[in-house]
Amino acid sequence: MLPTGAGIAVLVGGMLPAYAQWGGGWGFNRGGYASTAGQAAAYGMSEVLRAQGYQNLQNSEAAKNWEEAKTLEMQNRLRWTETYFDMRKVNREARAAERGPPVTQEQAIRWAKMAAPARLKTTDLDPVTGHINYPLLLTQDIYSPYRDRLDSLFSERAASGGSLRYEQFQDIQKTVADFIEALKQRVNEYNAGDYGVARTFLNSLANEARQPAG
Repeated sequence: MLPTGAGIAVLVGGMLPAYAQWGGGWGFNRGGYASTAGQAAAYGMSEVLRAQGYQNLQNSEAAKNWEEAKTLEMQNRLRWTETYFDMRKVNREARAAERGPPVTQEQAIRWAKMAAPARLKTTDLDPVTGHINYPLLLTQDIYSPYRDRLDSLFSERAASGGSLRYEQFQDIQKTVADFIEALKQRVNEYNAGDYGVARTFLNSLANEARQPAG
């Protein structure tokens, strides 16, 4: 509770003689003079209220500034988040545009056929007997173990009407892979043309195990 006018007069009474020395009356530095203790008390009260009002104003401005700062921070965070996800969306769309439309099943099958090695001619692989006519480079004695195994497997395939058991199919793939590895170890011994013919032949031979005979 604020003091009454009489109370304020008592509170400021000790200050009055000092003010009275200036100008010979109840004086304040506000430019006016108080002729009585009551007026001095009123002036003192107004100063208290003015100071309190100024403090309240400052507190209000500080609170408003704080709220504005927090609002700005939240808006900045929101804009940053929106920008981040917008950039991700643009990135995904750009990548999708580069990839083009999804590959259909028909396209995948067609491309797989195009990428597969060419099938051997009947003069290279006899579908009736299973006889394999190897390129000259692959007829060297060092490759005999691989040729003998493949000859046996393709003869069994021909005898069964062109069908293979899964174990036989795996055996063909492994033997061809070993054959290719042995060929690669001697790549420096051959000219590029002969090596390319031999390598292509073995790839086609492995592919033949996946195809119907004939």
